[in-house]
Order: sequence, then structure tokens, then C-alpha cells
Amino acid sequence: MSITAEEKARLMKEYATKPGDTGSPEVQVAILSSRIATLTEHFKTHKKDNHGRRGLLVMVATRRKLLDYVKSRDEARYQSIIERLGLRR
Repeated sequence: MSITAEEKARLMKEYATKPGDTGSPEVQVAILSSRIATLTEHFKTHKKDNHGRRGLLVMVATRRKLLDYVKSRDEARYQSIIERLGLRR
């Protein structure tokens, strides 16, 4: 239920703040958002997968913490991430 290496590389390239960037909050949030979307689709067919659901909740909490961190450091970067990923509709 993870994302493929190609998908992860694409996300890193798209959301990187500089060349070779693999760990900035933007990249981490983008990867987590992709994994969350994949798991959300999984739960539409596997309603009783409670162990996986716990993992989803952990990922959502981690993404929330990263977004809070970015918001506390730079509001413009936070707004940019939110718009690019389509969060907070």
C-alpha cells in the first residue's frame, strides 16, 4: 500500500525547494499526501482493515505536524503547499 519509487521520485522532483532536495517539509508532506490518498482508496473496499486505519491516522497526524511547522516558520510557504496539494478545500 505504499507508493512506487517512480511516484516518490516524481514527487521529490516536483516539490523540491532546491536540486537534490529529498527531506524538506514540502517533499515530506507531498509524499504523505500521496500515501494517504492511496490508503483512503484502499479503505473504500476493505472497510474492516483496522490495523491499516491506525497507520493512516498516524500519517495524517504526521502531515498535520509538518504543516504546523511550516506555518510557524513561513506562512507563504504554508499557503503554497496547501494550494499545490489541494488541501483545506
